[in-house]
Amino acid sequence: MELTIRRATARDAKRLTRIVQRSSAYEGHYAPMTDGFRVGPDYIETHRVFAAVGDQGRLLGFYSLVLSPPELDLMFVADDAQGQGIGRRLVAHMKDEARAAGLDRVRVVAHPPAEGFYRSVGAVRTGTLAANPPAVMWDRPDMVIQVTLNP
Repeated sequence: MELTIRRATARDAKRLTRIVQRSSAYEGHYAPMTDGFRVGPDYIETHRVFAAVGDQGRLLGFYSLVLSPPELDLMFVADDAQGQGIGRRLVAHMKDEARAAGLDRVRVVAHPPAEGFYRSVGAVRTGTLAANPPAVMWDRPDMVIQVTLNP
């Protein structure tokens, strides 16, 4: 499968929002987190948002890197595109972007079911971020991904 990672544009907002809202990782107990959630054009223009684009321009996933303080703010891969290495490619790209910005680590406050994925790409758990009702009703793994500045 062809895959390109490019900077997202405001025109991608609706498609990125659909990926978030259709994520099966946020069903059941986790559904309130994505109810009404949207990735707006203003968010895309303000942050470093990158999209994974497949054949015929289909958006397969995306991430958002905040530089100060350094954090992977959002990362999603479309349900039907999971298991194809897209998440790993997005993390590798994020590390390259972080390195280029002079960062040596990036924080990840993970969705609990995603902790295993983040560990598999090198994240280390540094603690737990306590629930913050009503916005977030569950504790979340607080993790860090090291970025080698001179690979």
